[in-house]
Amino acid sequence: MAAPEISQTRLFERLTGDEDSRMCKDIPDEACQEQPRNFFLHLAASLGNKLADELASARLVLPWLLGAIGAPVWMVGMLVPIREAGALLPQVFVAGFIRGRPKRKGVWVAGGILQALAAAALALLALFGHGGLGGALVLAVLVALSLARGLSSIATKDVLGKTIAKQRRGTLMGWSGSLAGAATLVAGVVLMAFSDRPGELALAALLAVAALGWAVNALCAARIREVPGASEGGDSIASTLREGLRLLRKDRTFRHFNLSRALLLSSALALPYVALLGQRQSGAELGDLGVLVIVSGIAGMVASPVWGKRADDSSRRVMRLAALGTAVCCAAGALLAWLPGAWTASVWPYALLYALLVIVHAGARLGRKTYVVDLAGAEDRALYVALSNTLTGVLMLIVGGLVGALAQWLGSGALLLALGVTALAAAASATRLPEVE
Repeated sequence: MAAPEISQTRLFERLTGDEDSRMCKDIPDEACQEQPRNFFLHLAASLGNKLADELASARLVLPWLLGAIGAPVWMVGMLVPIREAGALLPQVFVAGFIRGRPKRKGVWVAGGILQALAAAALALLALFGHGGLGGALVLAVLVALSLARGLSSIATKDVLGKTIAKQRRGTLMGWSGSLAGAATLVAGVVLMAFSDRPGELALAALLAVAALGWAVNALCAARIREVPGASEGGDSIASTLREGLRLLRKDRTFRHFNLSRALLLSSALALPYVALLGQRQSGAELGDLGVLVIVSGIAGMVASPVWGKRADDSSRRVMRLAALGTAVCCAAGALLAWLPGAWTASVWPYALLYALLVIVHAGARLGRKTYVVDLAGAEDRALYVALSNTLTGVLMLIVGGLVGALAQWLGSGALLLALGVTALAAAASATRLPEVE
């Protein structure tokens, strides 16, 4: 039994660049001893989650699903706001419940199981759904999926903070993104190879694999060895809201972080519009969906470890670099939208731009996740994460609706320019954040 443990510890030290895995900054000694084992369980759980997220993506796969079953076009515009806001809005209400539990991984497991069931329901709708009713059911299942994602999200970050020490969390998230990118790449290749098969069957298969990914996520979460933590923070929803508002008034850095994060929404909001430009050139061909899935997988595989290591050094700088990259990508997208059709007659220019935007969006996500986990103390981490996510969920619904209206009124090119300006403001805001590592 000793040999595998020694091998696991050495691999952990090699992946994190540490010479001694027993040196931990902000977790108890008992948790530090379990850190190598927990690191790889986190890695496997995150792989399942990230792969499932890509294969049930509201930016790519679900629009194809709605098109395949003949749902009304306006429903496509509801996918990203529901996916993001549904996962973020309820989190502050769950925070009090989670903080009252010495062990929080059970909430993570429940969220993973519910997401797996929702993805399985989407796979069935790909086979049997049709028209407006089928589209409405897809949106309803997406609401349930997003709420379950919110449960997992807050519990995952809290368990991460309790089981993995500072300056190793970003590296963990980076490696998990890389592995998920490789798995997504394989899925894209399969899509291209079977592009002549019935679209409903291929989409159902993708969503079934997504369900399996979330099941793996729940299984690995259940096996993590979590040391019981403080539980006196548990309270009612009203008390949690009051405590959250107190934190916003008291903690200036937390307020500033949330402003930067709100401006960084531009990277998430720009992605579906770049994909939409590519869809206008290619229609709903599954082979072209496979191209976008492949470039997304390659981009995630390449970008995440680099961003993760940088985030452990300075998550503030990662947020700033990601914002600047978003501004450049948005400007390039606007240029593509305005070029003559002969210059952009295939999906490939948009696929390349989509890949670049996925890279910078990975930096935005890794930077802000690492920043808020490192900013918060062990007692308040769940509340910090939940409050920040709930505020972002409210903004996502409001801004998502405005962005949809602007896209309808101004066109995708002008909208991307506006998002680029917002990204520049995010870079300026992130520059003024203090270091927390």
